[in-house]
Amino acid sequence: MPTTLQPWVAAWIGLGSNQDDPQAQIQRAIEALKQLPDTHCLRVSGLYANPPFGPIPQPDYVNAVVGLLTRLTPRVLLGALQQIELAAGRNRSDSQRWGPRPLDLDLLTYGVRQIAEHGLKVPHPGIAERNFVLLPLLEVAPSLQIPGLPSIAHMASSVGRSGILRLG
Repeated sequence: MPTTLQPWVAAWIGLGSNQDDPQAQIQRAIEALKQLPDTHCLRVSGLYANPPFGPIPQPDYVNAVVGLLTRLTPRVLLGALQQIELAAGRNRSDSQRWGPRPLDLDLLTYGVRQIAEHGLKVPHPGIAERNFVLLPLLEVAPSLQIPGLPSIAHMASSVGRSGILRLG
């Protein structure tokens, strides 16, 4: 029985970790993303250290973004991201909102689609306020147009660089 392939779509993934050797967690996650079926890794930002987002006291985070070209549907891609998180030791049932975690992978964009479904919102709702997402995106995809939002450069200048440090 023939299988209908999805068209290739650019997707951007946000990566974050503040437990269990965060830099190594991010590097392992990047390697796992490169191994996804029907997916090619296009760009990988540098690593950025930054204070935690939200009200819970915890260690600083290491963040990055990865650009993929994929034929996976948004829901299948999200499931693959959650499997990578699980393999890294993340337990979603114990996770506090904005709490510490060994690995957090967010589907930031999926082509030019806007998706609002249970458990899946694209573009990711926090992009415009998070310099730990915007600065890595500015590094590797400065001309990326996110549906419904201003330019990456404009958003990055609005949130500033306070507290964030590019590693390496």
